[in-house]
Amino acid sequence: MTSSIAAGAERWDATFNGGDAAELAKFYAADARVIPAGGAPVAGPEAIGKFFADLIANGFKDHRITVESVTEKGPIAIASGKWALSGPGEGGATAQYGGNWVNVLERDGDGWRVLLHTWN
Repeated sequence: MTSSIAAGAERWDATFNGGDAAELAKFYAADARVIPAGGAPVAGPEAIGKFFADLIANGFKDHRITVESVTEKGPIAIASGKWALSGPGEGGATAQYGGNWVNVLERDGDGWRVLLHTWN
């Protein structure tokens, strides 16, 4: 199971880095929420896709997820790890950002959909 969530994280990175926010929204359940560090919660795949489209449009790129822990509780999994990406910094320079992330996922057929995605 850890390997399927890690493979999903790799697909998420590839989708973000490819700039396809509409496809990125498909990683999220219908009642999903994204709670960004210091930001307002975003609910539902369409709004989540727009949130990430705005990040991409503002120059954020090279997203990398590392999965460090996965705990399965029936049809629910809790995954966490580290994230990193680059984006605009002071004076137009490229800056590096990163921190910890947590996802709560629900089983969806043979795969997983994100219910909650948060990071610091």
